[in-house]
This record gives sequence, structure tokens and C-alpha cells, in this order.
Amino acid sequence: MAVPLSPGEDRDAFPSGWPPLQPAAGEPEAAPEHDEKTNILIVDDLPEKLLVFGTVLEELGQNLVFVRSGSEALREVLNREFAVILLDVNMPDIDGFETATLIRGYKRSAHTPIIFITAYADEMQTHRGYSLGAVDYILSPVVPEMLRSKVKVFVDLHVMQRRVRRQAEQRIALAAAEAARRSAEDTMRRSNFLSHVSRLLSGSLEIDVAKRQLLELIVPEVTSCAALVLADPGEGPRRALVCRSTNPVSAPSFVEHSFGELPPAARQAFAEALAGRSRVTLHEPEPESAAGHAPLAALRLPAGAVFPMIHGERVLGALLICGKSERSEWPMLEELAGRAAIAFENARLYRSLRNEIVERRQAELRLQESNQRKDEFLAMLSHELRNPLAPIRNAVEVIRRLAPPDPKLTWATDVTDRQITHLTRLVEELLDVARISQGKIVLQLEAVDLQAVLAHSVETARPFLEARGHRLLQQLPSHPVWLRGDFARLSQVVANLLNNAAKYTPEGGTIQLSLGVQDGQALITVRDNGIGIEPELLPNVFELFEQGKRSLDRSQGGLGVGLTLVQRLVELHNGRVEARSAGAGQGSEFCVMLPCLSEVQPTEPNTPAETQPAPSAGCRVLVVDDNLDAAETVGMYLRLEGHVVQTAVDGEEALACAGAFHPDVVILDIGLPRLDGYEVARRLRQGSQGRGALLIALTGYGQKGDQDQAMQAGFDLHLVKPADPRQLAETIAQWRRPAEAQPGGQRASQ
Repeated sequence: MAVPLSPGEDRDAFPSGWPPLQPAAGEPEAAPEHDEKTNILIVDDLPEKLLVFGTVLEELGQNLVFVRSGSEALREVLNREFAVILLDVNMPDIDGFETATLIRGYKRSAHTPIIFITAYADEMQTHRGYSLGAVDYILSPVVPEMLRSKVKVFVDLHVMQRRVRRQAEQRIALAAAEAARRSAEDTMRRSNFLSHVSRLLSGSLEIDVAKRQLLELIVPEVTSCAALVLADPGEGPRRALVCRSTNPVSAPSFVEHSFGELPPAARQAFAEALAGRSRVTLHEPEPESAAGHAPLAALRLPAGAVFPMIHGERVLGALLICGKSERSEWPMLEELAGRAAIAFENARLYRSLRNEIVERRQAELRLQESNQRKDEFLAMLSHELRNPLAPIRNAVEVIRRLAPPDPKLTWATDVTDRQITHLTRLVEELLDVARISQGKIVLQLEAVDLQAVLAHSVETARPFLEARGHRLLQQLPSHPVWLRGDFARLSQVVANLLNNAAKYTPEGGTIQLSLGVQDGQALITVRDNGIGIEPELLPNVFELFEQGKRSLDRSQGGLGVGLTLVQRLVELHNGRVEARSAGAGQGSEFCVMLPCLSEVQPTEPNTPAETQPAPSAGCRVLVVDDNLDAAETVGMYLRLEGHVVQTAVDGEEALACAGAFHPDVVILDIGLPRLDGYEVARRLRQGSQGRGALLIALTGYGQKGDQDQAMQAGFDLHLVKPADPRQLAETIAQWRRPAEAQPGGQRASQ
């Protein structure tokens, strides 16, 4: 209901149309407050957002205080009063909720309205904010009119409260004027002094600075000598800081003593005050003790009273006011100790907060260093594991070419080849996880038919399935299922799921692979009747290195990274994967859901090039590798293919051989002694002996950055150890075909 106005009153001059409070009869009219501005605190770590808030709120004509962190906000809250606080939720050092909690811990700001600014607010987040005393949530980006109107409500309310409070104070002052007049001068002096103490101490958040400031306020204003002992000094043993003044003109002097240097009476008085006793009277100094302690007078501490500095239930220290043992002075001195306790508590909280931030940043740096060392270790691990794998694979191929047709020898070479392939896959899986974590895997997106992906995956997993005697059932649609993805990575996803099913299904089990389309999503399902997944493991089955209970013989094998790779590769394709199982012994089911393409433009059929007959004469091939076994096995296989081969074991020897040998093809390791492979490639390209040669990098370094660096150094092809020697021979054969069949200058990376 609207409040009636007196004639001539302007309703728009007051918030919400309220009329001003009329002074009581005989009271003086309150002074106008139009020129007094209200403080508004705006906390956000982004300068552009602070600029937006300032532009929106400057029309209110109030004092806008901008800060960019929670710690700066706490400093401002300690120094001044605010009508409303706009607080960003997400900030780097202290988030909005932690800042709000600390703000509510201060008496001045315990009830200051807080409006959270956030880009997203769910039910749990808003509940937490309102539990901290938030009055509202405003979603970012803000609507200027809404933000301005909400802030104006609290500004008007603050102005009204301040006006009402001042009018109430005036009325109380008038009612008590007669009684206060008798001690007005002394009361004013004490009040001004205590206010000055609060203002000065609240401006410092450093404990050592606050200690000196407190004693400088007391000496010589209150007394000529004072001492301070903190209950928790933070660093080192407890000490007493003594301040004295010989005359009002000179500056006071400070002397610090260890707590043990104080005479017994002084130590006892401080100890009782630190234990929580309201006040302790220290009598006249005792004479020199037999133990050799200096008397109190020698420390220039006359008799007086020791007051504990208490904040809440914490005793933060004790303050000795020398020469002030009169009871009439105790209330003022107790108030002084209480205000000092608030200042020291603020300084203690600030120190704790600062230390926490420093520890958090140090922990982040340690974590970054640990991640960097892990990445370096994985890169070196790949190189060291691939180097011995390369000559083993090459030797197996040489044995196949040269060995007589003996069934046992064929069986042995097949076993060796399968185990090399298995070990290579384990190394690649481990590296793929590291690459995805670092964002170094880039998908080669194209229109892909999942029918072809599944066929390729089945062929990849078939040797493992057949080795364990599994029966594979496939349920596939009669039409293509198209999506946009990376053929190789999608094949890796399905192959990993098939291998995982075969691994955890007893021999002779059944594995089902199905493909379907549902609600615009392709659904790939791999189901088995194996050992199943225990309920406690099911939620974490995609975690890195997570595995179920293993038998002592570790018959299932693996590193626990295959399913992690599946999940992360599917997420890179904007899909999701789920694991289901009824429990141990009930089998398991993995479902991959990927977005389909509604329409795919048919590609132009490629006209196959005429097959060119292989040249009869071989090439001159230079093989460079510091692993002599790797170099010799590659060389032996290429000699069997009809090529002329020379080997070298370091970069300088490679350049010397190239000058005399004039190779057509150079197969070059990167990690060489004396000169690395990149430098050798650059020098070969600059000289006549290697300008037109085919340069192939054959190395254990296989990350995207290594491939790019190889291309920049002049390599035509980048192969990762252990490369199939048949692939090397085929690559050389393709390069030797006429230019119309194989465009020159094309570089590739595998």
C-alpha cells in the first residue's frame, strides 16, 4: 500500500517511493547526504568484464571499487564498508564461494549483500551460494538493465539504513547528552583513539608490521612503555617485543627478547594471560634472581597490567601496558586488546591464505614437472623399445626368405612374428594414451562406411580370436552406415573391443559383433559370454591401467590401456561408449554410439593406374643406424630384393659413404651419435650426392612433432620402428616407377 505524502514531497527522491523519516519534535534536521557516495565492490579476474560492469553501473553515481582476485577483495572488505558485492564464481586463486566464506567471517561484512555472477548455475551451485548468504545469482553475460536495477535496490537500501542508523544515533546522543557531558572530553579522546587503532591496524595484513604499529599507537599516547607477546609467532620460538619512549618528542625504540629472557614474574604474567585469564597485574620489578635472569626494570618494563588479546575463543597474544594498573583504565585497555586481536586474526588469516596459495601453486608446478618427465619418459621408452623390435622383425623376414620349407621353422617364425606384432601394439597403445592426453592426436576426418571399418577390425583381431578358438558372430545391416571419422582410429576402437572380449572369454567362447542405426546414431555392440565385470569395477573400467582381478599367470595379458584408448578415441569422434555386465561370470557388453551422416556425396571413382613392371636392376641403398643389428637386418633383406646396400653407424660415416657411394635411397635413423639424422638429411639435400635421393626416416620417435621435423629436414617419408621390411621394399619399388605413375616430390608420413 502506498504511503501518503505530505504536500510538496517528491516521491521519486526516495527509494521505492518511501517518504523520509520525520525528526521528532525538537530534534535537529539530519544533514543532507546527496554528496555522500556508497561503495560497491566488483570482483572479477577478467579486465573486460570489469569494464562492462563499470559501464553498466556508472549511471548509479556511486563509488565503484574494482578488484581482480579474492585476496584483493578481502583487503578491500577490511578497509571499508560496501552496500553490495558483485562476486564472480570462477576465479584462479580463490573462487567466489571461498571468497564469500571468508567475507562472511568478518564482522563488518557478515551481512553485506552478495550477488554471484556466473556463466552457469545448476541447482547444487545455487544452493551452495544461498547457504553462504547470497541474495541473488546473475547469469553472464549480464543484462544491463537487470544488473543496474538489482544493484540499485541494495544501494538504496544501504543509504536508507545508514540514514536510519544515523538518525537513531542522533536520538540516542540527544537522550544521553546530559550524562555524557560530564565525561565528554575523556570519552571522545578514548573513542577517537580506539577508532584510530582500528583504522590503522585494519590496513596492515603483515603480522610484524601490525605488532610495531600497535605498540607505536600505545607509546607514548597511553604509556611510556609496553610489550607484546604472540601466542603463535608462526616462525621460531615465542618472543617479546618491547617498545618504550624516554620523551614525547623522540620516536619510540624497539627491543626484542626471547621469552626465556624475561624474569619469572613477567613470564608468569604473560603465561596466565595467554592461557585466557581476563587480566593479570604485574607488580613492581623483583631484584636480580639467583638464576641470572635480568630483573624487569633492567628490561625497562615497569609494573602494569597484562591483557589477553582474544578473538572468539582464540587467545592470539598478550599485551603489557606498563603503569596502567588502575581499574578505571581497564575497560578501555581491554577494548584496545580486543581490537588488536581482530587485526592480528585478520593478519593470521591472510598469512594462512597466502601460504595456501603458494603451496597450491608449488603443487601445480610439481605436477607440471611430473607430467613433463612422464612425457619425456614415454617418448624415450618408445624409442628404446622400438629399436630392438626393428632388427628382430627384419631378421624374421630374412629367415622366411632364406630358410628351407620346414614346418617347425615356419611355426617358429610365425610365433616370433605374432609376438613382435603384439609387443608393438602394446607400445603403440601406451603412446597413444599419452598423445591423446597431450592433445597431440589429430584425426584425419573423411566420409567412412562403418561396414568397411568393422571388416578391417575383424581381420586385425582374427588371429587372436582363432588362436583362442572363439566363434565370432556378426550381425550387420544390408546398407552402408556412413559417418565422418578417421578410418584407422575407428578400426582401432573396434579391434580393441574385439581383443578385449577375446582376452576375457575362455577358449571356445562366443563373441558377437553387431552394427545398427538408432535415432541418427550408429550403434556398434561387442558382446561376449566371458568372465564378465564385477560391480565394483564396472564404473571404473575405462580408467587408465584399470584391470580386474588377475590370475598369477596373467593369462589375459595387456597393460590396462586398451579400453582407455577406446573411450578417448570415441570422444574425439563426438561419441560415447558404455560398458554393461550382469556380474562375474555373466559376460560383458560394450556399446559405441557415434553420430551418423544423413547424406554422403559419392566420390569420383579412381581410375586405377596401369601396373608398371618392376625394374630389373636394383637401387643403391644406404642404411644408417647406430644399432648394428637393425642396419644389417634391413640391409640383408633389401639385398635379397636385388638392391645394392651399404651400411653406416653414425652421421659422419653416413655423409662419407654418400659421397663415394652416391645412393639412390637413404634409410636413416634419427637418433644417431655425432650427427643426428635431421642434420644428415639437411646436408644430403644441400649436396649433389643426396639432392635427388629418396630419404626415408626410420626411427623410434613417432609423435606428430617428430614427423613434422623430419619433413622440414628434407625427408620424403617417416616410418616408425619396427617397420615391416616388406613395406620398405614396396616403398622403394613405388618410388622407382615412372613419374606418370607416381607423382614426384610427394612426401608422406606413416
